[in-house]
Amino acid sequence: MKDKTVASILALLLGGLGIHKFYLGNWIGLAYLFFCWTFIPAIIGFIEGIVYLTMPQDEWDMKYNSQKIDNLRKGDVAIELEKLYSLKEKGIISEDEFNAKKQQLLK
Repeated sequence: MKDKTVASILALLLGGLGIHKFYLGNWIGLAYLFFCWTFIPAIIGFIEGIVYLTMPQDEWDMKYNSQKIDNLRKGDVAIELEKLYSLKEKGIISEDEFNAKKQQLLK
């Protein structure tokens, strides 16, 4: 899981070398490294650091931590299945209703 604060600090301080891009798993950092003598990557890295800092956490997670989002969705499904099973065990819903809802959740 990529931390927004770490990426921001790396971009602000070492953006000219593309270290923040390597941290995020993006090999475009090689271009930053190759052109670091022009100071253009340093300016771009500084701007990217500010963008990272101002980006909302949910947008950050969608862009750089998509696996975290997928895991949360899987966890939500598991919780819903547990609730449905509990309702079935208490006799509040029938076996057929349970199976129908389960199929909806697992799609």
